[in-house]
Amino acid sequence: MSQKQITVVIVGMGFGKEFISIYQSHPNIKAVGICTRNKQTRDELTAKFNLDPNLVFENFDDVPKRDDVDAIHIVTPVPQHAQMTLASLNAGKHTACTIPMAMTKEDCIAIVDAKRRANKVYMMMETALYTREFLYGLDLAKTGQLGDIQFVRGSHIQDMSMDGWDEYWKGYPPMLNGTHAISPLLKINNTIAETVVCHGSGRLSEDLASRYGSPFAVETATFTLKDSNVVAEATRSLFDVVRQYRESYDVYGTKMSFEWEQLQDEDHVIFDGGENAKRISIPDTDDLLIEPIKHFTRREKIDDPNHVSFLQGAGHGGSHPHLVQEFVAAIIEGRDSAVDAALAANYTCAGICAHESAMNGGIRVQIPSFEA
Repeated sequence: MSQKQITVVIVGMGFGKEFISIYQSHPNIKAVGICTRNKQTRDELTAKFNLDPNLVFENFDDVPKRDDVDAIHIVTPVPQHAQMTLASLNAGKHTACTIPMAMTKEDCIAIVDAKRRANKVYMMMETALYTREFLYGLDLAKTGQLGDIQFVRGSHIQDMSMDGWDEYWKGYPPMLNGTHAISPLLKINNTIAETVVCHGSGRLSEDLASRYGSPFAVETATFTLKDSNVVAEATRSLFDVVRQYRESYDVYGTKMSFEWEQLQDEDHVIFDGGENAKRISIPDTDDLLIEPIKHFTRREKIDDPNHVSFLQGAGHGGSHPHLVQEFVAAIIEGRDSAVDAALAANYTCAGICAHESAMNGGIRVQIPSFEA
């Protein structure tokens, strides 16, 4: 393993604080800093994780200016993602950002351009691509156990009216941030989305609908995929729909199919021919990680299990150490990350274009390609 050492600052201490100990345990991390406006949070985390006070920031604008900061990991509210990512890349910092990349196609384009100019690592930290459930299905696809994939379907159904979510989420259009439902469908087919047709269903309350001018309680999209005869279907809802949290993917192949569990902790289903069906318990993914951080896949390693993101998201499927490992490895090895800017932009714009389609009566919309 390379002995290169880097300093990373994590911005946003909601579930962002979950990454502090993972980075601190990584052998290629020299130091970890944090940035949050909340003084009490800064003081508590500085003491708890023995942070260098010189790497504890109140204002984000101060972080990209620091020559001793190599990388910035952004875990802030969605409306801040594009601005902070651009500031980080334009300052020549390796940059990771939670989903989505941005809220507009224009900002996605700007980030891809900034990444190419900076020649630094960018990674969209998409938890859905590193859950134990998705990595299990991806292995089935890569090893040929699924056979030829015939159809994929994903969903992300969530009640964002629960206490703990920021005000900006109220009335947020479902597919405008659709990467949790969309990215696994594209990744398991090893491709990108080319076009989308999306329909809105149901109606939000007047107060919610007025926030973003978006009336739909549910949006369902079908995507055509590059160099593939597979069509992908994704559904998302955030308000005024009663259901247990669900962030799922299903994949149907010629040899085997996988379906997500109907209820949490019920176990997923494998179909392997005829009427055969069996429930399976998905194995942990710690064997894919370097020794110092592999134990962070387990739910008991979550620092704040009462954070609303974990209460609804089942601990993000053990994804956090995988995200850190890939981001750091890309920096150390001088390569693009697995969810580089161009790929992240397609995943993000697939959702943005889906919402555009729904708002225009289900017209087909071309999704930008960001491939060089």
